[in-house]
Amino acid sequence: MVNGMHSERASTAQSAQYGSAKHVPEASLRRAAHVHAETVAGEHRPMRRADREILAPSQIADVLRDCSVVRIAYADVQGLTIVPINFAYDYDLAQFEDPEREVTPAEFGDLALYMHSAHEGRKLDAIAAAGNALQVAFEMDCDEHLYMGRTPCTASSGFRSIVGTGVASVVEDVNEKSRIMSLLMKQRMNMPNVEFTPAQVKAVTVWKVVSRDFAGKWHPVPHGM
Repeated sequence: MVNGMHSERASTAQSAQYGSAKHVPEASLRRAAHVHAETVAGEHRPMRRADREILAPSQIADVLRDCSVVRIAYADVQGLTIVPINFAYDYDLAQFEDPEREVTPAEFGDLALYMHSAHEGRKLDAIAAAGNALQVAFEMDCDEHLYMGRTPCTASSGFRSIVGTGVASVVEDVNEKSRIMSLLMKQRMNMPNVEFTPAQVKAVTVWKVVSRDFAGKWHPVPHGM
């Protein structure tokens, strides 16, 4: 993983507070020099627009909180496919001495995404065929806001997003399945005290994606747009 990313970026002053992509200070809109990098196996490729990369773990957590749908892509015997699905997540900010301090993506730690579905389906067949360890890619985004520039060629969109790769597997432990279902209700439905019966837990399949390779990006909307 590349650890010298800070030297590729503009001053971190513009990224002190990301917040919503719709509300940013004017100073945060200045551009950093573009980064031209090569793709190297096993390494994080620096973002071309280095000034838009999210490097503070607390702001990664903000995107996870504000996105309600993740899109998970994988390949099986039929070919490539992608599935949009609601999710819960575990991302422990306590592992960082200062979650507001910028780090490299190599230092982001573990991210776990949790989904539930019926007992049958293409994605579950693919996970089983991969020995309960299916390689996947994923993407989530929020705060999407289209705006017109001074000319049609400068029209653009504000957003915050996370993309990454990981390994998908089915969760077998009943207690863990119950915890995840309750977490989903807490994070997505604002219902923190929901408990599920063993029969309810048994009625669904819970699966997860664990990732140590992910990156965040934001694009603010200029004031007045």
